[in-house]
Amino acid sequence: MAEATGVLVLGDSGVSNEGELSPNSRELLAAGRKAADDLGEELAIGLLGDTLDVPAQQAISYGADKVYAITHPLLAKYQVDLYLAAMEALIQEASPRVVLIGRTNEGRELAPRLAFRLGVGLAQDCLEISIDSATKTLLANRPVYGGNAVAVVSCEYTPQIAAIRPKVYEPLDPDTSRQGQVVSFPVELDPSQARSQVINVVQEEAEGVKLEDARVVVSGGRGLGGPEPFKELEELAKLLGGAVGASRAAVDSGWVPSTYQVGLTGKTITPDLYITVAISGASQHMAGCSGAKVIVAINKDAEANIFKEARYGVVGDWQQVVPSLMEAVRELTQS
Repeated sequence: MAEATGVLVLGDSGVSNEGELSPNSRELLAAGRKAADDLGEELAIGLLGDTLDVPAQQAISYGADKVYAITHPLLAKYQVDLYLAAMEALIQEASPRVVLIGRTNEGRELAPRLAFRLGVGLAQDCLEISIDSATKTLLANRPVYGGNAVAVVSCEYTPQIAAIRPKVYEPLDPDTSRQGQVVSFPVELDPSQARSQVINVVQEEAEGVKLEDARVVVSGGRGLGGPEPFKELEELAKLLGGAVGASRAAVDSGWVPSTYQVGLTGKTITPDLYITVAISGASQHMAGCSGAKVIVAINKDAEANIFKEARYGVVGDWQQVVPSLMEAVRELTQS
């Protein structure tokens, strides 16, 4: 590769996000814009798909100086081997100093494979990135020891790759007057490169606001004792215009689907209000909700760790507390 310079964001396909630039790509552009400005270098984004006109222009308004539009019929739907080949080709051509990718479901597959192919390290699950101005080295804050501590790591080789956890960066305000360059980047792909194939896609029906986008989240844990109590949590969440989440213990017990899971191995959420019911507050769970503005804890164990993290806490049996809370909410909303 040529001498490395600039920051390259590897964005999501515009097609998979209904023709719009994905929320995760917007977050990555916010992180990349700060890093590029600190380096005094260019911020670019690579978008993959078969129709990218709209997300490309949106990327410029959200901070990109250059957009690489990687269009190919085989990129219309996500397939790890084909996406990997396209991203590797782009990096070889663009020669970026820093590469940022979202730690989404797809990013968890792509980032380590990409780093291996390029022969470099990878800073995984980053909460924040910065630039050492003296050495132009990427510094990444990432959780260690199950989320009990945060380590600052750096990458020894270029390109320096960081996989950033969703929801830790706020997208910049879009500026439609920004000017940027959209570059068509053709890639040669063959169906034989795909070593796996999607046979069937099952659409899961979901009602209401998405968990990761909700301003209010009500989560239940092992202390609920079974799946039935989640109906009450759903009722409370509906009253508050929010969504329902769960701890890993509740998901592993089969009480709710895995899509409900909040935590280190689940979803990262940043609601204005997070109500936990019968959740102990293990570090793995808190790693997924530490960005919540206000945490309210309901637990009968006064020594539960969740009370160390919560702004407000109620020590008591959830079967008495939750119905009273719902009654109070109804009175407030109907008055």
